[in-house]
Amino acid sequence: MGRGVRSPRLPIPPSPHLFALAAMLLLPASSMAATYYLTVAGLGGEPDYEQRFAMWAGEIEAILKAAGDAKVETLRGPAATRANVRAAFEKIAREAKAEDSLVVMLIGHGGDDGVEYKFNLPGPDLSATELAALLDRVPAARQLVVNMTSASGGAINALRKPNRVVITATKTGTERNATVFPRFWAEALRDPAADTDKNETISALEAFHYAERKVAEYYESQKRLATEHPLLEDTGKGTGVRAPSAENSEGLRAAAFPLVRLGGAKSVAASPEKRKLLDKKDQLEQQIDELKYNKATMAPDQYRKRLTALLLELAKTQEELDK
Repeated sequence: MGRGVRSPRLPIPPSPHLFALAAMLLLPASSMAATYYLTVAGLGGEPDYEQRFAMWAGEIEAILKAAGDAKVETLRGPAATRANVRAAFEKIAREAKAEDSLVVMLIGHGGDDGVEYKFNLPGPDLSATELAALLDRVPAARQLVVNMTSASGGAINALRKPNRVVITATKTGTERNATVFPRFWAEALRDPAADTDKNETISALEAFHYAERKVAEYYESQKRLATEHPLLEDTGKGTGVRAPSAENSEGLRAAAFPLVRLGGAKSVAASPEKRKLLDKKDQLEQQIDELKYNKATMAPDQYRKRLTALLLELAKTQEELDK
């Protein structure tokens, strides 16, 4: 048989539009599917961490409820025990269906001894292996885990699974400093600027890009060496990447995972009064970070007095925002 003439095969570069189209194909077919949100703020260890962890968790809860989703549960302070976390998962496992989605967000301190990652909670800690087992018992096929603790990168191997998006605040279990990622993750959920494709829905990928960029800008503005490097893994077999793309096959499921609809969160950011409060809150957060960074150069009494004043002002500002 003679050989036919073949047209030259030209390489086709990956297209962002094709990437977005592929992501849309992964969206659930049923508009009746529910999303369950569970946020856990663990041990702070110090008053400022305790308050800020609880505040970030409360802010996320308020944003989600304002956006119109009622299936929201938050555990913080003394209530954030391993027993209560397990009970919350068991409740979701009883109610959720295969077509539903689950979003789990962890805020606080974590540790990794090179063998196992653990999330620090009042009483017994929660290991990544145990968390993975709890996630596996939930029928919801689409799952998102946002581990925003220190050393959270050490949990990726235990948590990764097909149809599960895993986001961590650090790239390894050895990045043990307290993270600022949760601050900017909460900001991503209420800032319309995070909605880069302007479809009035912030996806997990859009929130990740927003928070990752803000974390980098934060350390640059502080002229400090970054001690956290957020990662995303959603193939079920990778170790996580900082820049998900069509080239590395990461980010496809995250792009198709609607995290929050821009409703109440959008109106808060658009209000001039609320915008001023948000700006004030951001300035207070930065002042607290700078104070902690300079703690060693200050007298203990001076440090505590200044920290207490900033925390009180931050609490008042958050209370005004929540009205």
